[in-house]
This record gives sequence, structure tokens and C-alpha cells, in this order.
Amino acid sequence: MASKPDGRSSAWREEFSIDAAEDAYVLRRQFTKFLVLTSLGMACGNGWIWLRSLAARRREALPDVVIARASEMAAGTVRMFSYPRPEDPCILVRRTNGALAAFSQKCTHLSCAVYFAADRDRLECPCHEGYFSAENGRVLQGPPPRPLPRILLEVRGDDVVAVGVEEGAEP
Repeated sequence: MASKPDGRSSAWREEFSIDAAEDAYVLRRQFTKFLVLTSLGMACGNGWIWLRSLAARRREALPDVVIARASEMAAGTVRMFSYPRPEDPCILVRRTNGALAAFSQKCTHLSCAVYFAADRDRLECPCHEGYFSAENGRVLQGPPPRPLPRILLEVRGDDVVAVGVEEGAEP
């Protein structure tokens, strides 16, 4: 290695630039490599999330749960229950016309609890004035981005049974 008059070797100067201006430049090849690798990483991550969600849907068999007796519910009343897991609050509504409907009690905007307003025949979220149809869970007003998940019901004799969940389907 040859030394300069000031004592520094020229090999070191070639490997490590000491000019700040040279350090600020990014070559097109380096930038393209960064973009390609980042995009590939994001695509792989999204693919992994998609595959896991498909596997979770197939594996999840929901139980049939008796949630109420139809004869005990008068028109305009509600019953709270959990379905399909204990941490999933739901609301069963006997509408003023006598029909039964059940929905997740979590608003699709910020997960506030919704309640039934019998006089207006709708589910209301007090947090940001979001309103949902008591018939099918669709959004009537407010910021919620999608309908309430509907709990599928069957009436077996006098028992009202929850048999599944229909996620955000617009009827």
C-alpha cells in the first residue's frame, strides 16, 4: 500500500469515501434492488395473511347454541348473549312486528356497543351516531363502514338457536 504525504493510504481512500457529497448518492441499481426486495417482501407477507385467513375459515365450525325461548320475548325486547365465543357480545332482538333478528353488538366503526331503539326499529351506536337496520343490519346512517355481522338463527320448537355468523353481507 502506498502512503500519501499526509500519512493516509490510498487503498483506504478508495474503499471508504470521505467526501460527504459522494455518500449522498444512491445508484439506480441500488435503488431498484431496494424497491424489488421491499415489494417482494410485502407480497409474501400479504400472501401469508391471505393463506392464514383461508385456513381459519375452513377450520372454524361454529356450535349451535340455544340463546333464548321465543315465548319469553315480547315484541320490542332484547336479549344479550355471546356467540360464537364468550368474548363476542351479541344482541337478539324481537322486533315490533314480532320477527327475531340477532347481530354482533360491536359497531363496525369503532366497536362501541349498539343497542336496540324499539320506537325507531333500529340498532343505534351512541359513540358517533351510527344507525343500523334491525331487519338486516345494514348501515342506515353514520360512519360505520359496513353492516353488522348477522347471527344466523333457527327456531326449534320454542328454542331460539344461534347456528352461524354471516359477516357483513348487504342483503
